[in-house]
Amino acid sequence: MRKTFKGTAHLSNLLPTGSVMAFQILSPILTRQGQCPTHTSRLMTSVLLATCSLTCFVLCFTDSFRDERGKVRYGVASANGLWVMDGSVRLSSEEASKYKVRFMDFFHGFASILVFAAVAMLDNNVVMCFDPNPSEDDKELLMALPLGIGLLCSLLFVAFPSKRHGIGFPLSRN
Repeated sequence: MRKTFKGTAHLSNLLPTGSVMAFQILSPILTRQGQCPTHTSRLMTSVLLATCSLTCFVLCFTDSFRDERGKVRYGVASANGLWVMDGSVRLSSEEASKYKVRFMDFFHGFASILVFAAVAMLDNNVVMCFDPNPSEDDKELLMALPLGIGLLCSLLFVAFPSKRHGIGFPLSRN
């Protein structure tokens, strides 16, 4: 029971909240309230969707640690270990290897993209931009699919939690 509550508490850190917020702000502007009168507005909306999806994926590879003075430092996991964004701090090869990219990072990255896609499918501006007259089947799919994606990914995030302490993730004082 304790593990379930702890996993649920960390769920908000695994979901692409920053990308969703940027998307919610820019979507009405780029789609012109769902009208998408030009090819350019569709193209810009597509670029917004791709950029937010990529951001969701990449943020699953970020991690943080405390340096010897107790200051929180951020980095991106790589095959060799953690690439620290602030170049003034270096990790020993042994310490850096603890942060190597793992299969679960890719799993969380793709699941975050799916969650973002579910949010985008629920956005009326995006739907109206790419399909101004959806059929009844399409409408039903657009209502059920995001719910299913959200539920499935949330369960998977809780069942397989991330060990990363990415940007914005609380880091304990050890």
